[in-house]
Formats: sequence, C-alpha cells, structure tokens
Amino acid sequence: MAYKDQKKHWWYASTLLPLVAVTGAVAYQLTEVSGLLLLPLLIVYVLIPLADVLLPNDPANPPESVVPDLENDPHYQQVLYWMLPLHLFAFGYLMYVLCNEPLLWWQSAIVLLTLGVYGGLAVNLGHELGHKKNGKDQWLAKLALATGFYGHFTIEHNAGHHRQVATPEDSASARVNENIYQFFIRECPGGFKRAWQIESARLKRKGLPWWSLENNILHSNAMSLLIALALLLVFGWQGLLFWVLHLPIVWWQLTSANYVEHYGLLRKKTDQGQYERCQPHHSWNANHTVSNLVLFHLQRHSDHHANPSRSFQSLRHFDDVPQLPAGYMGMFLLAYVPPLWFKVMNPKLTKVAGECVNVG
Repeated sequence: MAYKDQKKHWWYASTLLPLVAVTGAVAYQLTEVSGLLLLPLLIVYVLIPLADVLLPNDPANPPESVVPDLENDPHYQQVLYWMLPLHLFAFGYLMYVLCNEPLLWWQSAIVLLTLGVYGGLAVNLGHELGHKKNGKDQWLAKLALATGFYGHFTIEHNAGHHRQVATPEDSASARVNENIYQFFIRECPGGFKRAWQIESARLKRKGLPWWSLENNILHSNAMSLLIALALLLVFGWQGLLFWVLHLPIVWWQLTSANYVEHYGLLRKKTDQGQYERCQPHHSWNANHTVSNLVLFHLQRHSDHHANPSRSFQSLRHFDDVPQLPAGYMGMFLLAYVPPLWFKVMNPKLTKVAGECVNVG
C-alpha cells in the first residue's frame, strides 16, 4: 500500500496560527470586553498544552523510501510560503490596534505581549526557510526575521549553533542549573556576536569588508529598518516605540525554545580532542501532537540536529532519546519558574546523561 502522509493538510495549523494573534483584538473591538484581549495568549499557553495532554502523542515516522518524495512535494513549501503574508498581516493589524484604539495601558500591554509572542512564530518560520538551500527561501527567511529585527539568526543558527550544539562553547545550549533568565543574558548577545564573527570571516575570505552588499545579516537588517520607517510614517513615533518594545519579547521566544531544546546535554570529546558528531540524544525531543503541528515539527529536535538537511515533514521521532514531559508551550511556562524547572528536569537529565552534562 502506498504511503500517505496523514498530517499533510494538518500543517495548515502552522500556516494559519498567525491569524489567531488577531482574534483577541477583533473580539475586543466587536464587544469591548477587555478579557477577550487575552484570547491569543490563552490559546498558546493553555489550550495548546491542554490539547497536548489530552490527545495521544504522534509516533508515526515516514518510511525512508518516501522521504525523497516528501522533500520534493511542493505542498509543504506552499505551507511555509502562505504563513509569511499572514504573519505580516497580523503584525500590521496589531500595530494598528496599538496605535489607533483607545486602549488603557494594561490593555496595550496585553496586545504588545501578543504581538511579541506570535512574532516568535515568525522566527520559527525563518528557521525552517533558512535551512533551505535555494536563494528564494533564503530571502524569504530574511523577511520573516525582519519584523523581529533578528536577521543574524540564520547564520548564527546554521553555522554556529548546529556546529557547537550541546557543548560549553555554544551560547544557544543551556547548561545544567542555569536558569532561563541567566541563559537569556548569555544567549542573546552571544548569538549576535557569533553571527557577526562568522559572516565577517566569510566576507574576509572573499576579500570583502563587513559592510559589503553581500553581508547576509545586513540584508535582513535593512528590511527591518524599512519596516521601522514604514511604521514611523504610518503611525508616527508611537508605532516605532511599540515596535521597539515588542522586539525583546520576540527574542525571548527564541531563547525559550533554545533553553528547553538542549538543557544540560553534552557531546563527549574524542581521543583527538574533538567533540563527537551530534547525535539524536544530544537534543530533548517532544512528540506532542498539537504543538508539533503548530511548530512545523520543531519539537522533533533530535532528528533535526542529527540530520539538519531534513525538512519538517520528514523529521522522525525516536523513542530512545531524551524526552520532554510536555510540548514547548508547556515547557516554556515551566522554565519561567526555575525551581520547578530544576525539580522536573534535573532528575530526567541525570537519568539520560548521568554525569556527562553541560556545566559550562
């Protein structure tokens, strides 16, 4: 019997998720019930984790024989492409609400938080597109990252994090007993610095200065500045201020993901002093159905790092790798309370890694 991807059309859950960001603002505009502004945040941090608990996990892996067909099926690329304009629409709509609706300060804070949380989804889209090899997808990745002013991410992630993951040298791998707030202070500037070092070195090898038009970081940053200018022209200084205020929230979403993905895990060194090749057990895996559908299988992170060339639809689940007890949205909330995080995760880390842990 020919293989049929049962999730093929369910991936529109990822595509359409940016539209959920505007549901709270639209509901408030129609009813003037302030509590409805919380709807998008409740969906992310309550409904999706609850659905992960109530629904069975998804153990299905595609047979290796069909992976080439899955990778070449244009449907999965279109799922990515459609998400980008929907993200830009949601971004623009929430900026309009912030700048034009007569909101109280705490109502504005809720909308701003929504803008940042859902802006983090665009970083995930940029992550998926940034792993593609063709120029079109690389440019779309830069645009996806531009609203969050995180244009250095593709270079930092692909050439930095993937190379040094699960080692003390990796700024994007959390160490044992390092809480998420300490990690944010180290990870955010560390990733920015590493990306510029990598890109500057690449340009230097070509005999070009860092300010060259071939600088890939500057491409996305230029898009960010154009977005900032557009907001200034359309909404005035208020629009620019809200955009700047939402940026750390976007960056925090990426930090949250990085924190839970490799917490405490460490690659061993060989007799030659080199780190062993990254294996599936060097990442925490989560196979929760709903959160994986809205995050393009990001939670099948073990396979992603062991085989970074695989597209989201081809990623596999492994039973014999470190498993997170909840999907990412639930794990984020746990991480925000460090004593609870350590109580839950440190025993799991000891079980899967023993004394071989990333202590920095």
